[in-house]
Formats: sequence, structure tokens, C-alpha cells
Amino acid sequence: MTFSLKRSLAILQKDYKDVSKNMYVSFSLIMPLAMAAFYGRTGVNTINVVYMVINLALTLVATYLQSSLIAEEKEKNTLRGLMLSPASPLEIIGGKSLLSLIATIIALIGCGLLLEYQPGNMVAVGLALFLSCIFYIGIGTLLGLATKSVMEASIAVLPIVFFFSFTSYLTPLVEDYPILKIMPNIQLVDLANKAQAGISFMDVLFNIGIILLWAIVINALAYVMYKKRMVDE
Repeated sequence: MTFSLKRSLAILQKDYKDVSKNMYVSFSLIMPLAMAAFYGRTGVNTINVVYMVINLALTLVATYLQSSLIAEEKEKNTLRGLMLSPASPLEIIGGKSLLSLIATIIALIGCGLLLEYQPGNMVAVGLALFLSCIFYIGIGTLLGLATKSVMEASIAVLPIVFFFSFTSYLTPLVEDYPILKIMPNIQLVDLANKAQAGISFMDVLFNIGIILLWAIVINALAYVMYKKRMVDE
């Protein structure tokens, strides 16, 4: 089955029209930007603070927006129609992920500007942030498929927001709890610290590889769940 960009873009256009009328989109975008503006004005822009705001943007925009888009389709009983349309699962998931990806990139750029954050290695940090976007959108897809309404998705995303946004402050505990090392947000903070110290791109490939692995696994699970929903419904 071939992938049609035209179908994915049509889904993107439909989603944009739907969410532009909803307040939750404005909140998910404004919250991290407001925090970035606050910390930027106070001059508190350490790596931990910067990446607390960045991880908040990733969870509130990528995960929350994505889960709400899919949950809203289920709430309106229109997801089944999409599943039965000529569009393939990749076209549907890809199309519904485009808006979340674009909104997240805008939020991240805005947060970076407000915090006056200047990455030590723009290429490495940019790639890690892009892969992180894919990871968090995958979580949003899973939550959206697992919930039945936007309200349920809003509640289900709260533990994700708390855990992934604030665990950058747990980096001192990594030595005592090695399992934390593999978390994508910890890897992102570690990569950012290395980049600020002037480490080369090759020296952060391990961090990027771990984030990439998380992104692949989560989105593979989301694809499997989507296919299962096609049979269940």
C-alpha cells in the first residue's frame, strides 16, 4: 500500500480547523511559553530549568495535543470512518501527527527564544529534540487510542506531564538509580549538558541512539494498538 502525502495533508487541514476552535490547544501552547517568558525575564536559564520548560512543551503540546486529536475523533465517532476510508494507517497516523509536530516545533522555538537558550551543538540538540517530538507524539497516540474522550485524555496525560517534565531534576539520582539513565528526557538533558561543554556530535551519538530507540518502540506500539482498534471497532 503506497503512502499518499495528499491524504495526510487533508487530515492535517481537517485537524487544524477542528482544534483552532478549542481552548485546550491555546492552553497547551501558552503554558510552556509563559513559563519560558518568566524564567527568561528572571535570568534563571540553567540547563535544568531550560529543559524543564522544553520537556513541559513536549508533553503539553506533542503528547496532550496528539492524544486530544485522536480522543476527539473517538468521542465524535469519526475515527471509525477514518479507519474505513481509503487512507492507510500510516497516512492517518502521519496526518494526525503533523499538526502536533508543527505545533511542538513552534512551541520549542518560542521557548528557546524566550529563554535565550543557545545550544552548544545546534545539530545534535536539534536532532535530539526532533526525535523527542516523535517519541512524545507516539505517547499521545497511545493515550488517544486508549481513552474514549478528550476529558479522559486530559486526565490520562497528567502523569506523563509530571513525570517527563520534572524528572530532569532527578539527574543527581542517576548514580543511585541507573534505570533513570535510559529515560529519554534524562538522555536529552545529558546531551544538552555535553553540548554546552563543547562535546562533538560523535560523542552524543549514544544519547541520540537511546532517544531514537524510544521513539521507534513507542510509535511501533501505537501502530499495533491502532491496528487492534481497527479490528475491535
